[in-house]
Amino acid sequence: MRKTFHLFPKTVSILSIAVSILIVSCQSSDQKKSSNEQDELIESAKQDIDPQIMDNFNKSKLIFYSLPSPLETAMLIKRSGARYDEEILNPTSNISNYNTNLKMALNLGIYSADLSYTSLFDQTQSAIKYMGCAKKMAEGLSIIDAIDENTMKKLEDNMNNRDAVLEIISETFMNSNAYLKENDRPAISVMVLVGGWVEGLYLASELTNGSMENNKRLLDRIIYQKLSLITVLNLLESYPENEDIQYLHAKMNELKGIFEQVKIVNTSNVQSETDAANRVTTIKADSETHISKEVFESLVKKVKEIRSEFIS
Repeated sequence: MRKTFHLFPKTVSILSIAVSILIVSCQSSDQKKSSNEQDELIESAKQDIDPQIMDNFNKSKLIFYSLPSPLETAMLIKRSGARYDEEILNPTSNISNYNTNLKMALNLGIYSADLSYTSLFDQTQSAIKYMGCAKKMAEGLSIIDAIDENTMKKLEDNMNNRDAVLEIISETFMNSNAYLKENDRPAISVMVLVGGWVEGLYLASELTNGSMENNKRLLDRIIYQKLSLITVLNLLESYPENEDIQYLHAKMNELKGIFEQVKIVNTSNVQSETDAANRVTTIKADSETHISKEVFESLVKKVKEIRSEFIS
């Protein structure tokens, strides 16, 4: 089976803009320069940047280029032909339970995933409620500008325009994470992303109804989260002094123990194609996947257990 993965840039930091300007300047100022000369200029510029800033930039690239956003996950669920089931979402009534940075960050990610899911299935009133929950979590984390009253009004005014709604949701999620990173709170940003990623995995696994036969596309989606989990763990390992992050690391390692029993075998060379105009890289490879019924059931159970802890 040929698998295609899209890596979408989600936001641009000041440093990435600077590097991009450098690259464009090199190209436009002297078209005769070789690619090797341009590479040398870029590497030289990197050496002049504080190593800690460069390290944070690399972490940012990992966050925004490697993990699917809640909206992307919801879109994949929609395309799989899965039905809408509000019963599996995190109840909006739970919002009063979240009063620590960890819980608010995780559930900002979770409510963002639920918001995307409700919007894609045209559940207008539910979408407004879940945007309100995400707003409450953002306020608790002091993300003042990510979800303001103007955002809520735009959502309500455009509820009959799915494309506009999805754009608002995507922009809101990106703004939240960008704000956290720009204000030296990248660990909180990682917690938000983990919450959204786990919720996406939970929604997909619940919509299979515990059967590997119900929806092959959803099953495929679940299996390939083994690759995303590697990125999640790498991100969490960047903050060894943070107790909340270490709690999440332990939880993700529990998932890793099960995912290690899932086999993904490439049967062809990996090919990558870059669309420079749209800044999208497509990675293609033929691969085979192997998962037993027992491993699948263990995975679904573990995901549900972890997600229950997150929303409690």
